[in-house]
This record gives sequence, structure tokens and C-alpha cells, in this order.
Amino acid sequence: MRRALVVAALLAAFGVPLAYAQEVTAAGETTTGATTTAEAPPPSPLPDGVTIAGVPVGGLTPDEARAAVRAFFARPFTFTFRGHVKRTTPWWVGGSADVATALANAAVASPGQAVDLRVHVNVTRLRAFVNRLARAWNRPAVSSTARLSGLRPVLTRARLGFKIRRYQTRLMIRGALASHARGPLAVRYRTLRPRYTRSNFGAVIVVRRGSHRLYLYKGSHFWTTFGVAVGMPQYPTPLGSFTIVSKQRNPWWYQPATAWAAGASPIPPGPGNPLGTRWMGLSWGGIGIHGTPDSASIGYSASHGCVRMRIPEAEWLFERVRIGTPVFIVSP
Repeated sequence: MRRALVVAALLAAFGVPLAYAQEVTAAGETTTGATTTAEAPPPSPLPDGVTIAGVPVGGLTPDEARAAVRAFFARPFTFTFRGHVKRTTPWWVGGSADVATALANAAVASPGQAVDLRVHVNVTRLRAFVNRLARAWNRPAVSSTARLSGLRPVLTRARLGFKIRRYQTRLMIRGALASHARGPLAVRYRTLRPRYTRSNFGAVIVVRRGSHRLYLYKGSHFWTTFGVAVGMPQYPTPLGSFTIVSKQRNPWWYQPATAWAAGASPIPPGPGNPLGTRWMGLSWGGIGIHGTPDSASIGYSASHGCVRMRIPEAEWLFERVRIGTPVFIVSP
């Protein structure tokens, strides 16, 4: 009978339902010609001074210890990222604890022994959680852009970007789960720097069509100005905001698909080329800034829509603009 009672107590200590423990006890007890059942004794407390993952469980019943360890493991994580804070449970980051094994080890531990709490990581849930952090907290770098204020360009402020380092963040969370830390944990990230800022923006061109002048700025600071020719009234240079999309040295001239150029043949580079020695094409079909051998046209509305410059000045400008340089063409 004593052995049966011990078995029942051990089963209860490991979380086996009391009814099942009683059945085992009953099956193990026999007397001459009769079977009796005995009530399971109260579960034995865990040995004094035993801890599970640092949680003191000595003297507690298995159920009390189980509740204490589960409450300890369920403590929420706190994640921080540049002033943002997110809290979540271990389950959402993929963690689960093997409480049953820890209790079994604690039941047979020596007084004062520290027992580990093994943690399992669900990789799918961990990846999904870090991906959600990245979607919430990633942001692209934003370069400065130019706009006109009156007739002068002003630059917007550039903005840093941030990208969550997913692999390093997953490793950090795994380490926190294993050590039972809950943070605050600083999410790993890298800083994305904008390509263009107010300090390195480069050239901005403003063409004042009515004044037949091209104004060149370093960012928002005036640099220099040149006389230009613009489009004739029947072929006006378009107004608006554009960018330089192509640059060519010693370009060929090809006839555009317009009536005035019908039947014309391509012209190779050389003294007679109407584009001079440099071409800076704008984001508007067939329109560009270029040199001209006809320097007498400078200061007039004489082109078929392009912005003409003296050849030496076009060559100088060509070296100081890039693909993407903003070009504003305005009326005055």
C-alpha cells in the first residue's frame, strides 16, 4: 500500500490527473482476494531551496511551482527603436518553455539546486514577428529635392532612413529567450543616408524664358548666369520642372518628328552641327540645353524649343551638371 501511495504522489507531482493517479494506485494495491483503493496523499512539496530559472520553488507544490514558472516565463518583452516601444508576449516571438521537464527535474533535485528551464523557439513565428517590426519601423532615406520659391530654388531637408537588421534582431531575441531576459531590447538596425543633401546637392538650373537668361545655382545659392536663346513663338520652349536625363559629348543631330525637320538628314559632330559640342537632354521629348554655332541667336527666341548656349559656355556647364540635375523653365 505504501508503494502505491508513493506512485500516486509522484504522478500527481508530474501533473497527472488525480483520478488517473487513483486508478494506478488501485491497480497496484492487492490484498487476499480483494482490491482496495486509497486516496492520493497531497502532493509532496519540492525540495527546499530549489529554483527553476532563478524562480524559487522550494517548498511549493508542483501546481504552485508550475504556476510560478509559467508566470515568470510569460513576462512580456519590451523592444525599443529610436523612441518607439513595442511590448509583446514570448509566444509572439516564437518562444515556449518546457515547464514539465523543469518540474520533473526539480522534484528529484537536491536541496538548494538550480534547475534550468529549457526554451524552444518556433522559427516561423520568430521570423514573422521580426518581419512585422521591419514593416513598422523601416523607412527609406529621402534626398533633398529642389523647388522654386519665386524665381529662386530652395532645397527640402534630407531625411535619414533606417533598416531593421533582421538576422541580428532574431539572434538577439533567441539570446533573450535562452537567458529569460525581457529587455528593454534595442532592435538592431542600420542607418540609410540620403544620396543628396543640402550640402552636396549640386547644380540647379533656372531658365528665364522671357529674359533669355540661364541662371545656375549651387543648391539654393546663386552661382552664375548666361545668355541663351529659347524657342520661337511657334515652337516655344516648354515651361515647367524638368531634369537632365542625358548628356552627350560631340552629339549627332537627328531630325525630330516634326514638320519643320521633314526630309532633313542626320548631321555628324563637327563645326556645322546645330547642337554644338555638348547636349544636355531634358525630361521632355526632344528638348535640351546645347551649344550652338549660331552665337548671334543668343538673347532671342530663335530655336525650335531647345535652350541654346554659346559653345564654350555649354561645355563649361556640361562639366558641372549631372543626370538628375533639376531644370526649371519659367516665363519672366
